[in-house]
Amino acid sequence: MSELSSVGQRIRRVDGREKVTASARYTEDLSVPGMLYARLLLSPHPHARIVRIDRAAARAVSGVVAVLLAEDLPIADDADREEHLLLAEGETRYTGHPVAAVLAESEQAAADGVDALAGAAEYEVLPAVLDPEAAMRPGAPLVHPEGGDGDAQEGQHAAVAVQKAKGPRPRNSANATRFARGDVEAGFREAEVVVEGAYTTERVYQAYLEPHATVAVPDLIGGGVTVYTSTQAMFYVRQSVSDLLGLPEQQVRVVAMTIGGGFGSKILLTQGLTAALALAARRPVRLVLPRREDVLVANVAPASRITVRLGAKRDGTLTALSARLVFDVGAAPGGSSSIAGVLVGGYYNAPHLFIEGIDVMTHKPPIGAYRAPGAPQATLAIEATMDKLARALGRDPLELRLQNASAEGDPLPNGRPWARMGLRAVLEQMREHPLWRERDAGEGVGAAVGGWPGAIESASAVCRANTDGTFQVVVGAVDLTGTYTAMTQIAAEVLGVPPDRVRVVGADSDQAPYAGMSAGSRTTLTVGSAVRLAAEDARRQILAIAAKELEAGEEDLEIADGQVRVRGVPAKGIDLEDVAIKSMRFGAKYPPIFGRGSIPSPKQSPGFAGHIVKVEVDRETGGVRMLRHAVIQDVGFAINPAAVEGQMFGGAAQAAGWAMLEGLVYDEGGALLSGTLADYAIARATTMAPIDAVLVQVPSIDGPFGAKGVGEPPIIAGAAAVVNALADLGVEVGTLPLTPPRVLDASRGPKPAAPQPS
Repeated sequence: MSELSSVGQRIRRVDGREKVTASARYTEDLSVPGMLYARLLLSPHPHARIVRIDRAAARAVSGVVAVLLAEDLPIADDADREEHLLLAEGETRYTGHPVAAVLAESEQAAADGVDALAGAAEYEVLPAVLDPEAAMRPGAPLVHPEGGDGDAQEGQHAAVAVQKAKGPRPRNSANATRFARGDVEAGFREAEVVVEGAYTTERVYQAYLEPHATVAVPDLIGGGVTVYTSTQAMFYVRQSVSDLLGLPEQQVRVVAMTIGGGFGSKILLTQGLTAALALAARRPVRLVLPRREDVLVANVAPASRITVRLGAKRDGTLTALSARLVFDVGAAPGGSSSIAGVLVGGYYNAPHLFIEGIDVMTHKPPIGAYRAPGAPQATLAIEATMDKLARALGRDPLELRLQNASAEGDPLPNGRPWARMGLRAVLEQMREHPLWRERDAGEGVGAAVGGWPGAIESASAVCRANTDGTFQVVVGAVDLTGTYTAMTQIAAEVLGVPPDRVRVVGADSDQAPYAGMSAGSRTTLTVGSAVRLAAEDARRQILAIAAKELEAGEEDLEIADGQVRVRGVPAKGIDLEDVAIKSMRFGAKYPPIFGRGSIPSPKQSPGFAGHIVKVEVDRETGGVRMLRHAVIQDVGFAINPAAVEGQMFGGAAQAAGWAMLEGLVYDEGGALLSGTLADYAIARATTMAPIDAVLVQVPSIDGPFGAKGVGEPPIIAGAAAVVNALADLGVEVGTLPLTPPRVLDASRGPKPAAPQPS
């Protein structure tokens, strides 16, 4: 590694200039001739039958061109509709369920048309269920007439083997999973200390800068459609839209635009509906969700209720673990209980365990993925309970974790072994960090660690030489967080040129080599590996041409300073420009330099991150303030340390939001009360404490230069660390966010028992 020149270096992001100068082009910036603007009429009820939609009321508005209902859209009969935001067919299943689409010549005319339509719509309100425990009771209203079975987008963030629970499932359950090992009851009988905890989280909005946005342009001759969209998953959108519309994939072209933040939410939502509207209207259609609607209907993180029970010997050895996880997934099948269940029981070795997870449908908007879906909730539960166990045993919390921490080869709850991972290395670095080592008893310092198995998928890339000595790398991945910069460095390292002589380009779905979604901490691991192979292939072709021109052996050549030259004989060389020209000019005697790289799905490369936080609590108001914050993360190998640290800082900020501020609030009728960024609190600079980022490097076996995905791990354990810091002050709260009323109530201690009648 000491000989590396491009990877491992701090360089500026290749997309930085266009973003800070506002020259980046987003979907909302597009203007297509003949384009119509779409706005949606949303249901005001969580469950209702659509009695009447008076289209004439909207058509009377100047500028309105069409009002479309579900029956007007060209959707295939056998299409999978669940992951798409679509118009309701006869019945609405959540507040915000789209009922109709108004298409107009301007955004304002479309909005006025929706207002007119809302006043002329009639509904029959039906019984609704908004609480997951109530939804599982016999006789509860059915949320989805066909039931459900699947984890949709959330499950694609991590390659997790699932054990489906056998036998009857609770009413309205979308998934029921079960993990068992040993004899859990026997394990608790062996235990000398048993602790348990109950933990609740609310729905959390990703709060990206750019709302969901799509422009669809119909092909009036070929019958297809081009979709310009803000998405993390170009090829997944193509597949899903073609399935929805009953079109061959080659008739659906997807252009992934610059994305203004995703965090798991920008995978698939409005693309299918927008494409269907464009085909029905036979004109281009633009659908950009206003912020209030984006907060209401976008696929937010699910609420959860998790109970954990731990048993251990007096020496700290775990004997048993049991957990029950309930996730509120809203009105469509999906959820994160399977991932969460694996993580709850996967961090530490318990010989006996029993974990059951249930994703429950309710009459709330469907949920989706948010940066490590299910992991923050699961980690809160297991890490807060581990701290309870440490207090009961009188042990240092990190020493207790190290005693029981899983390692490579240890079984996960699903029976699969952990791949090489850095959990122990992270814990050891946390133990030595000054914020932990120099703490005083009861000072309000808490620690927690959490990990991510990592998503895997096949990937490909190409690398083309240019006749000016530069190189073009073409990928099908979307750049969310600087991955193109990392790929630039990878290709430059292999080719022996400075990073400024490499340009990474994301092509559309008609032209790009295949890549999976930019989610689940997989992009650098998978697409980065394909880029390395493509660059190595191009390098071999360059050396083959240069060897013939220089009459030397390929093994004797090196690339340096823009030349291919004989090692030890710097005067004997040929410029890269000349090598390329000899392969890409009229009459060239060599084939063009065009490197290809493809990989199957690699092995997983789990990533772990630990948080140590110091907090103070205002005992009069319940306000919590973070004073210091350290994030220690296994990153495999940092291709660009500055970008990796940026991921760690961003994850820490979002974790602070999970911990202290964020949670969507609904009234008893299912209406969203925190539907704007004026009502929904997110972390600000004043919320955060100074962050110390510590990079631990346990190299991935399959990642380029040992790199692994770094996007998911830094958010996972942050909220748990804050909860544990409060517990260090004697304030135990198991519900997020840690609002002042909750903290104040907990700081007063348990309420005295009510007097019993004699």
